Amino acid sequence: MSNKLKKAFLAAGAVAAASGRAGAAEKKRVDGLIVKLRDKSDKVRAEGLLSAVEVGVPAVKPLAKAMEDDDIEVVRAAKRALWKIVRNVGRPGAGNEKKSVVAKLVGLLGEKQSALVRREALWMLSEIGGNESIKAIVALLSDEEVREDARMVLQRIPGRQSLEALKDGLKNAPMDFRPNIAQSLRQRGLMVRRPVCVKLVPTKKTKVKPLKQGGN
Repeated sequence: MSNKLKKAFLAAGAVAAASGRAGAAEKKRVDGLIVKLRDKSDKVRAEGLLSAVEVGVPAVKPLAKAMEDDDIEVVRAAKRALWKIVRNVGRPGAGNEKKSVVAKLVGLLGEKQSALVRREALWMLSEIGGNESIKAIVALLSDEEVREDARMVLQRIPGRQSLEALKDGLKNAPMDFRPNIAQSLRQRGLMVRRPVCVKLVPTKKTKVKPLKQGGN
């Protein structure tokens, strides 16, 4: 074996070893965070919350799992810890850290997750998500458990892609949900003629007809 090849093998081995040590340290931090959040002591759980930002991205999925715990205090603590991470990466200049958290949140929108987790992930994406999350959010417009949250999140995400997603949603949504999406479009500045805004429909019998709306 040539000296160059030996050096290449040694370098690869060093990288693998370093990666293994980093992975072990990362797992230890995540496990430590979850253990603290599961503790019966308010003080210990508070210590866990303070360390959540430091643990960061690797804790997203474990925290989501902890949000499905039978203990309501664990659920609350896990939710608060995850929100701390989300808001931290929402700061200016977070860069790749923010992208990583967004990607993990998008991964939490799947059917395997509970409605609680999907709902929280949606609202977290409303804070830090962008065009990269729209496709996954749109898919939830057909999910009766979280469709209202999904349309509100699309309403909050700026840009043309989210607006177009709402327009398509209006065409494809069940009749009972179209007024909701129409309202989101109005909030985004579009004039939507049909369905009529529920605020303009009389709730009592009257001879007064709903106001006509212009636009498309």
